[in-house]
Amino acid sequence: MMNDESNLNEMLLLRREKLNKLIEMGRDPFKIEKYDVSHKSQYIKDNFDEMEGKEVSIAGRIMSRRGQGKVGFYDIQDSEGRIQLFAKVNLIGEEDYELLKTYDIGDIIGVKGEIFKTKKGEISVRGKEVVLLSKSLQILPEKWHGLKDPDLRYRQRYVDLIVNPEVKETFIKRSKIMKAIREYLDNKDFLEVETPVLSTLAGGASARPFITHHNALDIEMYLRISLELPLKRLIVGGFDRVYEMSRVFRNEGMDASHNPEFTLLELYQSYTDYEGMMELVESLYAHVAEEVTGATKITYQEQEIDLTPPWPRVRMVDAVKEHTGVDFDSIDDVEKAREEAKKLRVELKGNETIGEIISEVFDEYVEDKLIQPVFITHHPVDISPLAKKSPEDPKYTHRFEPFICGSEAGNAFSELNDPIDQKERFLAQTKKREAGDDEAHMMDYDFVNALEVGMPPTGGLGIGIDRMVMLFTNQSSIRDVILFPTMKPLENK
Repeated sequence: MMNDESNLNEMLLLRREKLNKLIEMGRDPFKIEKYDVSHKSQYIKDNFDEMEGKEVSIAGRIMSRRGQGKVGFYDIQDSEGRIQLFAKVNLIGEEDYELLKTYDIGDIIGVKGEIFKTKKGEISVRGKEVVLLSKSLQILPEKWHGLKDPDLRYRQRYVDLIVNPEVKETFIKRSKIMKAIREYLDNKDFLEVETPVLSTLAGGASARPFITHHNALDIEMYLRISLELPLKRLIVGGFDRVYEMSRVFRNEGMDASHNPEFTLLELYQSYTDYEGMMELVESLYAHVAEEVTGATKITYQEQEIDLTPPWPRVRMVDAVKEHTGVDFDSIDDVEKAREEAKKLRVELKGNETIGEIISEVFDEYVEDKLIQPVFITHHPVDISPLAKKSPEDPKYTHRFEPFICGSEAGNAFSELNDPIDQKERFLAQTKKREAGDDEAHMMDYDFVNALEVGMPPTGGLGIGIDRMVMLFTNQSSIRDVILFPTMKPLENK
């Protein structure tokens, strides 16, 4: 890409002049509505012995060109890869050949011709007819990674996909991952469902919602932050196994592992518990790994990760004790817990409960140490408002989070189905909201009513799909696995 702005503008003007000349000639490419494509580049290459000598019709973008005079070579890129066009004036015709020589890198053409192999062994199409299907009025960068603005890849993903084939491969693999997840769950008799994106309450997670206004009803509504509460209503209604894999929205910060809108898988299964969910998680990851990579051992950021079940189970307080030496199991006084956190230099706001302090210490000292897959279990009850308490110790819950490569990969528990307990926990969350915690749960009386109708013992699970895709595609940023990540808009000049 040229750096001199005046030269660049001159080149852009030249492309528009070429388009105007084509229009004057009655060859406006934008009036063409369709082009029949018989074969794609990769199929032709993979099946050359069968395809040699056959007439084909291909279409794609000109990515490079070589040659001069009466013979030219063009690399044509379609959705599967690239193939060479061999163009010769006496085969294409003088007028069309002269026009072809004026076409620019980035132009989209249709080609009809015969498959053959050049003297250098390059599988090619010997062109007999070339049609301009779309004129590129912008200049493609010659080397995308040489651009100065790193955000431009995300802002102009369409260009990123054109010039970086490995980027397209990431998103092809993402599609395979989602297909493998659905295949696994469908084979386990789960029913895929859809629940509302807009709601009058934002519940099912501790997060700040996006707020909008419904004009007809004249009420505030929220983009969903979770799929949990509607899906559990379906369990109440009599479905035994349900799942949804869709976008949720959280009005929070952005970093390498967070985007305001992301894809979440949530599933619920009646008559099982958090132990059943752990077995499902490890077998699901193993299934996806086998389907997408062919093995249960993968490499992420030069680290071999073994996803083979079973994964270790470790209580959160035990993990904290292992990495800090502090035994929160023996601490019943919040001031004592606060003192221990202070010794560890963990910053607190000052109004945290013991359970919240344990969680803060865990985040600070343990999370990034958990490289191989592990289930962290028995989260404190005060950070788990929708999970069942542990009968052995009601300070903790039958909840777990899977951790892989130092990052939390999901959240699951034995679902709380006691409506009286649930209402009390909602009320406690409401007090937090009134005290200024805008991430605390809202009171949902209808959900309490659903539990009063009766929900069977149930295991529930949520997995962030984008983080799973990061793992299987060896990407360190969530922006590299979301086609159009959230970006601050550029000011119009």
